[in-house]
Amino acid sequence: QVQLVESGGGLVQAGGSLRLSCAASGRTFSRYSMGWFRQAPGKEREFVAGMTWSGGILYYAGSVKGRFTISRDNAKNMVYLQMDSLKPEDTAVYYCAASTTESSLTDIRRYDYWGQGTQVTVSS
Repeated sequence: QVQLVESGGGLVQAGGSLRLSCAASGRTFSRYSMGWFRQAPGKEREFVAGMTWSGGILYYAGSVKGRFTISRDNAKNMVYLQMDSLKPEDTAVYYCAASTTESSLTDIRRYDYWGQGTQVTVSS
C-alpha cells in the first residue's frame, strides 16, 4: 500500500509556472506507475500526465503537452509535475495517483491510490 501527499499548489498569473510535488510512503514506491489528474469545479476528474515505474514511458493529455512535465525520484519517493505557461483553464484541484500497472495509464480506473489534492488557481 502507498500513501500520497501533494503540495505546491497556489495562485499564479497566466503564463507563470508552478511545480507540484507528491510525497509517497511505502518501501515499494518504485514499483508503482504514477499519474497526475485534475478536477475543475463542475467537471469530471481528468488525466493530466503519467509515467511508468521505470520512468521509461511518459503520457500527457493533449491540453498540457509541451507545457507540463512529469518526473519522479524513486530514491526520494517523490513525483513532480512541472507546469509552465499556465492558463486560466488549468485551474483545478490536482491529484497524484499510483497504479500497480504499466499500461493504459491515461485511464483513471487504472489507479489504486490517491492523494488528497492540491488547489491550483491561474488568474487571467
